[in-house]
Formats: sequence, structure tokens, C-alpha cells
Amino acid sequence: MIILGIETSCDETAAAVVIDGTEILSSVVSSQIAVHHPYGGVVPELASRKHIEAIVPVVNEAISKAFKGKHKVPACKQLDGIAVTQGPGLIGSLLVGFSFAKSFAFALDIPWTGINHLEAHINSVFLEPNPPPFPFVALLVSGGHTSIYHVTSHTRFRLMGQTRDDAAGEAFDKVSKMLGLGYPGGAIIGKLAENGDPEKITFPRAYLNKTDFDFSFSGLKTAVNRYIQTHKDKHEEPACDIAAGFQESVVDVLSYKIISAAIKKGCSHIAVVGGVAANRRLREKVRHDAGLKGITVHIPSFQLCGDNAAMIAATGYHYLIDGKVSDISDDVYSRSPHNCTQIDRSLTTTTS
Repeated sequence: MIILGIETSCDETAAAVVIDGTEILSSVVSSQIAVHHPYGGVVPELASRKHIEAIVPVVNEAISKAFKGKHKVPACKQLDGIAVTQGPGLIGSLLVGFSFAKSFAFALDIPWTGINHLEAHINSVFLEPNPPPFPFVALLVSGGHTSIYHVTSHTRFRLMGQTRDDAAGEAFDKVSKMLGLGYPGGAIIGKLAENGDPEKITFPRAYLNKTDFDFSFSGLKTAVNRYIQTHKDKHEEPACDIAAGFQESVVDVLSYKIISAAIKKGCSHIAVVGGVAANRRLREKVRHDAGLKGITVHIPSFQLCGDNAAMIAATGYHYLIDGKVSDISDDVYSRSPHNCTQIDRSLTTTTS
């Protein structure tokens, strides 16, 4: 089954063509980083306008790359269905892709389905060789979300814990801004930290309660800001050491929580997905800590960590084969309205 995926939840306009939820024929991503960089973050109105400009050429490029020279039938006629991000995300951005997908599917007379962006990130590991068997535990960590899920199928996820304030990626962005390094902060802090000493400055580890799986990064962000303010005239520590100390604090907590969740659920496989999963130190730390517990780690390749349409198409395949087709009256949503928002508070751990 050949699915066209469309993603416009934030500041990337993306389209991809995927076969049977596993084989990527094409994946095109148009980034808006240069547009939002001067503002230190994503400006929703600008993001929406850029999606309107990019959606048609991006979809055309994805379809052209997927079918170029392979068939005599017009490329768009070879599509069996369309999957599009329905939420969560920026409403204005979501509406561009969602409205386009509705119209395109209607014109081609093929089924289409709206996809939860977070579920798609989890399914991104199935676009890689040797994906995890069900059930497994997934850590979704990005600029807007930091959550842990118990995953029992391609379309069934149980939220075990989530951030109570800032997402990890948001904390990276804010610390980067504190250091005057610009946006996006994740890549900047990660690169800078490679030249720093993570043990030189010890920032707090916000475990909250070691018996649950919630996160909090606002206190860490405040601690970093206080350190910068009290040392700015002393020139005692270079920025790379601050970045390394901050990053290590985030990574320690993320690694501890995901491994504790896997142990509690009796899962021998875990996945780390989302934009922050591209952080090299996080990948290294989770693999090391999980290896000590005999747990296998699955992390998408770098190009599949950030927002992309291949993961949307892959998830859409499973919904469409189950007959879960969207209706023309369906609308987008800024926050997840269904089971992804339900936390099972009984899922606790005593792992130290």
C-alpha cells in the first residue's frame, strides 16, 4: 500500500511516500529555521505563511522523486491513500497541511486519515532495520514534548509520564538563548558541549519523584540562568562547560526514567524518538545505561528524529489498513484529545 504523508505541525513543511509503513520511496523536508532564527523561536503566523508557500512544491517533489521513471501511470494516481498530521501542533500550521490533504484525497478519490504527531514519532523506529518487538517503552523527547509511553501496537500507546512544565528541547532552546547562542538551541548546545567538561559544573537533576515517570526542567533552566548571572563578570567558566553541565543533567534524568519505565513494565526493548533523540550524548548515555540492564535500544537515524512526513505516512498505513478513515468534517487540534493524554498513575517503580 503506497501512502503519501504530509507534515506541517510546526516549522517544517514535509511530504513523503512510503510503502507498507516501512519502505521510504521519498522524503522531502523544507525547513524554516532561517525564517525564525532572528526571533529566537518559532513565530506561528510566519510559520503558517511559509507552509502555504511550500506545501505544493514540497508535495510535488516528494511524489516526483518516488515515482520518477518507474511507471507509465501518472504519479499521483499510484497513491493508495494519504496520511496527514492532525495534531498536536500550531493550529495555523496544521490547517495548511490538513486542508491540502483533504482536498488532494477528494480530488484523487482515495482514503485519507489524520495522524497524531506523537504517535508518528514513535512509529519512526519502524522505518529503520530491526525495529523493536511489541510491547516496548518509548521516550518521546522534543521541543514541545517529553513523555514516556508503553507501546503495545502501531496504534495503541499508554502514556506513563510527561513533563510538568518545559519540554527538554524547550529547555535546550532557552539555555542557548541565555548564553547568547541563538536558535535552535538543541544542535548549538550539543555541539558546544562536546568541547566542555560535564563534571566541572554540577547542575541539579530534576527527578521529581523517582517512583514515577514525570519530568520537570524549569528548575534546571532557572539554575543555569542563576549560574550565568552570578558568574558573568568573573569569566570563571567557559560557555562550553556550562553547556556540558546542563546537557548532562538533562540526559541523566531522561536515561534514568526511560530505563526505570522499561524495568517496571518488563520490557527488554526501548525506543528514543523525537528531535532531541538526535543529541549524540543522549544516544550514547541511554545505550550505555540500557546495556548494563540487558535492554536493547532503538533510535531512529538523525533524519528521522526531527519532524518529517515519512513517519506520518508509516503511521497512516496502519490506520488505513484498519479502516480508520477520516471524514471531510474532521478538524485539527493543538493538544492530543485521546488516550495519549491519559497517564496511568499506578505505574511506579522502585528502581534506584
